[in-house]
Amino acid sequence: MKNPLSESATRTDRTPLPPSPIETLIDRYLSVLRIENGLAQNTLDAYQRDLHKLQTYLRTRGTPDLTQVTRQTVVGFLGHLKRSNLSAASSARCMAALRGFYRFLSKEKHVPENPLTDLEVPRPWMRLPRVLTQREVAQLLERSAGARPEDQRDAAMLELLYATGLRVSELVNLELSQLNLAVGYVLATGKGSKQRVVPMGELARRKVEAYLESARGVLVKGRASPNVFVTRRRRKLTRQGLWKILRARSREAGIAKRISPHMLRHSFATHLLDRGADLRSVQAMLGHATIATTQIYTHVERDRLKRVHAELFPRKERRHSPASR
Repeated sequence: MKNPLSESATRTDRTPLPPSPIETLIDRYLSVLRIENGLAQNTLDAYQRDLHKLQTYLRTRGTPDLTQVTRQTVVGFLGHLKRSNLSAASSARCMAALRGFYRFLSKEKHVPENPLTDLEVPRPWMRLPRVLTQREVAQLLERSAGARPEDQRDAAMLELLYATGLRVSELVNLELSQLNLAVGYVLATGKGSKQRVVPMGELARRKVEAYLESARGVLVKGRASPNVFVTRRRRKLTRQGLWKILRARSREAGIAKRISPHMLRHSFATHLLDRGADLRSVQAMLGHATIATTQIYTHVERDRLKRVHAELFPRKERRHSPASR
């Protein structure tokens, strides 16, 4: 005879637990960011992970109630992040997620006061972006592609990535309707669904055109797909897929550096500035909301201006040979 208690317990174990109050509030906050602020899904996912870190920390401290969080609790959480060897950039993003979350909780009257009000935290050191040299970019992009459709796709994709400075998500989500090959530009959709026009240059235009004419149709097998860069399964290429392709091609090109797609974006901005582009133009092409974000590249501008000054300024120090004295 079956034990009714054990049977009931089994049924209970199979029943999913209802979301906790803090999880419900996190979901509501992320919905506000998605609908009202138009944040990208990647940013929302990162914020969700950051807020779950707080949730785990509060649970281990025995204070899962949001109303019990004080300034000291937040300071303790930041110390916990530091001991966890979280990078400075990740810690700063986590702090931004917390500030926004508690502003939301305070506005909705879920907490009596905002424990992060006027809380000052040390700003992380600004790290200069890692870039490729112009020679390394040439090694990567000028390496002859194979005959497979994937080879033509990869060559066009990496050339376009460097030529436009697109973010990884912007590139893999690029659709045919966003290309204008006749004029030679990309209509990129960036953070917050903001669009910007970025010129692609003649080399990238030709490679993309060749890929679309001869290789893409083979990959999609004649089926319809809105995406520019696709796989043989007629799906758009993923972020992880792009990383693997870039790593493989960099090894083939003999580049020792550990390359990421974002390094091509940094290289795009750095090389433009090095050749005389102004910071505002680079800001517009990168899609930065403020010039302050683009100013991370000003070290390049300073070096270029020093070279220009050294070469062109008329008042140079004259070196006299011993014989002329």
